[in-house]
Amino acid sequence: MTDQLIIFSHGLGSEPWGSKIVAMAEAARSMGYRAESVDYRGIDDPARRVTRLLEFAAGCSQRPILVGSSLGGHVATAASSQLRARGLFLLAPAFYMPGYEQYTPQPAACPISIVHGWHDETVPVDNSIRYAKEHHATLQMIAADHRMLQHVPQIVAYFQMFLRGLNA
Repeated sequence: MTDQLIIFSHGLGSEPWGSKIVAMAEAARSMGYRAESVDYRGIDDPARRVTRLLEFAAGCSQRPILVGSSLGGHVATAASSQLRARGLFLLAPAFYMPGYEQYTPQPAACPISIVHGWHDETVPVDNSIRYAKEHHATLQMIAADHRMLQHVPQIVAYFQMFLRGLNA
């Protein structure tokens, strides 16, 4: 695979090149992918973040693979149809949040993989179970909290497996 684009979307309290994104981007590059990460710092509104992602990818001539963590998972999924995403890899995506359930986005028709921590106190684990069931996504549950920082190697392994599956 050469020059296939992966676009990362970070969560609300994170940054474009946080430790999880850096590790996944390095793994992707080692597999021949191009990795970019959108900077959403200072943009708390999900709709504005979706607009930012669409603007970021506007010149993209190929179908990107979208990766998102928490609010970034919501944003990547919300933009996935317009960007004709080749795949969605989501970490503890902010779906079905209390009071905002109606804003949970519909994904593009593409492979979806979700990784969620059993001990997540920010986004209820049941939300990812529900989303995976409704959209026939692959779901990996790990013994982690919302940030999953102690499990980066495991997340990278799931991500590499996801990328290999897209090319199978």
